[in-house]
Amino acid sequence: MKTTTLHAKRVGPTLTPDRSRVLMRPFRPTTDDIARRIVARVMALPATEAARLLAQVLAEFGNRHEHVERIFRAHYEQAAIYLETDEQPSLERQILIGSYFTHEYSPESAALFNPSIVPHPDQSGLPEGALRFILSLRATGEGHISSITFRTGLLSAQQDITLTPPVPFVMEPARVPNTAYAKGLFAHKLEEAGVQNDFCRRVLDKLHDDFTLKELRQVLLASGLTDTSDATAIRAARGILLLAESNYEVNFAPDSRISQRVLFPSAPSQSNGIEDARFVRFRNDDGSFTYYATYTAYDGKITLPQLLQTPDFAHFKFSTLNGPAVQNKGMALFPRKINGQYAMLSRQDDENILIMFSDNIHFWQTPKVLLSPAQPWEFIKIGNCGSPIETEAGWLVLSHGVGAMRKYCLGAFLLDLNDPTRVIGRLREPLLSPNEAEREGYVPNVVYTCGALLHGRELVIPYAMSDSATSFATVPLDELLAAMS
Repeated sequence: MKTTTLHAKRVGPTLTPDRSRVLMRPFRPTTDDIARRIVARVMALPATEAARLLAQVLAEFGNRHEHVERIFRAHYEQAAIYLETDEQPSLERQILIGSYFTHEYSPESAALFNPSIVPHPDQSGLPEGALRFILSLRATGEGHISSITFRTGLLSAQQDITLTPPVPFVMEPARVPNTAYAKGLFAHKLEEAGVQNDFCRRVLDKLHDDFTLKELRQVLLASGLTDTSDATAIRAARGILLLAESNYEVNFAPDSRISQRVLFPSAPSQSNGIEDARFVRFRNDDGSFTYYATYTAYDGKITLPQLLQTPDFAHFKFSTLNGPAVQNKGMALFPRKINGQYAMLSRQDDENILIMFSDNIHFWQTPKVLLSPAQPWEFIKIGNCGSPIETEAGWLVLSHGVGAMRKYCLGAFLLDLNDPTRVIGRLREPLLSPNEAEREGYVPNVVYTCGALLHGRELVIPYAMSDSATSFATVPLDELLAAMS
């Protein structure tokens, strides 16, 4: 290997957290009794006072969100169980009650970081040589809860980067009602998770080959389990329900813009965060494309790699990954099958980069160590920084290395195209290290990315600065390959 020193060029622009972009989220009082008292107080208001208060709320928050009254009404529906009367409140009072069970949440109030970048599904109407892209970012707000937010932009033929100003209003998607589960796949996931037993088999036997969450709940309810039932059956029932609730689909309004859309945690396994999504445009066997992202689900105690897929960034499917290799962080999918199999980079041991293959994208079994720390700037650990990028010379992979004082730097290595278990090139020096302007932040001394993009012969790297903000760097592909040869 040559010892050529090569550094990526910082080109900007820089994205900082925008606290003004707020979601309207359901507010849940700490106890049911408090919730009942809140509803009772609103119900006791004279009609004129209720009307005055609602007008005040709408005047204060109506210009900060779209469809405010519709959202209040939806949150009323969730709070209606606390009504202590059979009398149906007026529509006006329902909306007012809903406002008391709503709060604003700024998803990126603390940080906007760990980006990945992919080509936009729509490349129409562009100048010659230009590319429209989607940037995914980890947004972190109050309580250190992380979600996925998006921006769009344009790469010119001259490699100029222009970000599209985001829409001020943000929104969450709606759950797809009656999402169907394939019983065979569901049973396989239960078995891999170590949950499958006689109780599970009895439950599944009562379900159709394709079943819904509602039907599953009905079968579990009819099973007669109580707090005094067999502990093994109770654990199995909880495991079945947890698996179903962690595999779901959502839709954004078709007229919404990509920059409006926020994927906020909504499943038990991700209740404390959807972290570090590594998006990749995956080429299917028929030549079509699906966008996948591996992400880390965090419930406050356990982190688990999981899978996200979308054809258009409007409809998203969340799926659990299973198998003994599904652990730790940093899984990244290759952008196509290799020798008929899915391929994935990973870091199960919190030290080395590993590689694994599978016939089924949902199940991963046996990882093999691919790369270990070698240089001082990566002595603590190394990991991938997004999905491999296919070049004529091999699979180009950006990596991160952690060195003294837990300083994170970006590196790169090259894998054989036909046999990616072979490392054929590697940078000895960091490609990008935190400079003085990037050292301060939520986590100091860190540069990090979850995926880069090759545009012509230029590698475009969106990167996070100390877990706080995001910028861009570029490096000529030919110079990078030469430095690793």
